[in-house]
Amino acid sequence: MSSSSSSDEIDERLDEVLDEIVEDAYNDIVEAQPNMQNTRGYIERDREGGHTRLVNDYFRENATYSAQFRRRFRMNKGLFMRIVLALQENFVFFQQRPDATGRLSHFPLQKCTAAIRLACLW
Repeated sequence: MSSSSSSDEIDERLDEVLDEIVEDAYNDIVEAQPNMQNTRGYIERDREGGHTRLVNDYFRENATYSAQFRRRFRMNKGLFMRIVLALQENFVFFQQRPDATGRLSHFPLQKCTAAIRLACLW
């Protein structure tokens, strides 16, 4: 019985040692792996400044390019603003809301201006 019990003790001790070796190897492998986070860099687009320039250039009382508005957008300013309001009311895309990082998206006027200018190209 004594040889059987010593054999069991040896087996148990071998199991413990092997478990420690495997656990240490696993921990070494996990620690060696780079911590892969899919984060993307943020590029500052100056959305607010773009909106201010757009309003100053085309939509305020003494706009910089008020005479060229009709040529650029192929409609008068009143019609353009009605389209902007209709798009903003009916389509979520044209509303300003926060993105996944909490930053506000482009202003509705910017989105509509880009969409209408692209539509005029077709």
